[in-house]
Parts: sequence; structure tokens; C-alpha cells
Amino acid sequence: MSRLRAMYGAPLSHLAAVLIGAAISIYGITRVTDLTILTNIAIWFLGMLLVHDLVLFPVYGTLDNLLTRVRGRTPPRVPWINHVRVPVVLAGLLFLAWYPLILRLSRGYPRATHRSDHVFLGRWLMVTGALFAVSAILYAVRRTRSRAVAVPELSDQTSKET
Repeated sequence: MSRLRAMYGAPLSHLAAVLIGAAISIYGITRVTDLTILTNIAIWFLGMLLVHDLVLFPVYGTLDNLLTRVRGRTPPRVPWINHVRVPVVLAGLLFLAWYPLILRLSRGYPRATHRSDHVFLGRWLMVTGALFAVSAILYAVRRTRSRAVAVPELSDQTSKET
């Protein structure tokens, strides 16, 4: 067992979870009997794979590199980079999931629900603002705590030198 774990590189519970997830996915695919639906799923999956790998990954990789270069040569006591990355990624995922409604591209939604799709852009912007606000508050709290910890250390060093 230890040899298998060493070859796999992770706990065997991880391997079991991956295999169970694959089995459930395969079972779900076999329940779809319409060949056109399977074809559409395969086309969508391959298209999204290509869009991600050829378009999105280079874009967000470049933006992340630019952000890390702005950081400077000496890393700050509390790194700010993840306080920008997390809300950007969450807002981006929400946008990808809801972009037809956010951009009002879905003609079927108002017909099917008898509700307007005008509210989704404002709501997405509010959620995005809230994500950045919470992240900024957490960053401020972390900086304040790091200063409170750093100040006694500084006073201890000055008293030792004198």
C-alpha cells in the first residue's frame, strides 16, 4: 500500500474520491440516451477547454504576473496579492456562470419566469463590490495585527541595544 501511495503521490482516500467521482460522472453520461445531447455536451466541453487554455489562461496569467511585479522586490509583512486575487477569481467565476443574464443575452429567461433580467448586472456589481470590501477589511485587520505584533519586537530590540 505504501508503494501505491508513493507512486500516486497523494493519500489513497484522494484516489478513491477521484475514482468515485469518475464513476458517478460516467453513470450520469450513460443515462443520457439522446446522442445529440451527448454530442452537444462534448462540443461544449472541448470548446470551453480550448477557450480556457488558449484565451483565458494567458490573460489571467499575464494579469497575475503584472500584479506580482507591482508588489516590489521586498515582500511586505502582510502580502496583499491574495486579497486581490480571491475577489477577482470569485467575481470572474460568478460572471462566467451568469453572463447571459448579466449581459441580458438570455431571451428565454424573461419569457419563462415573467421577470425582468435588468437586475442581474447591478446585483453582480454589488456582490463583486462586497467581495472586494470584505477582502479589504480582512487585509486591514491582518495589517493592524501584524503592526501590533511588530511594535513590541521593535521596542525589545532598542532596549537591548542601549
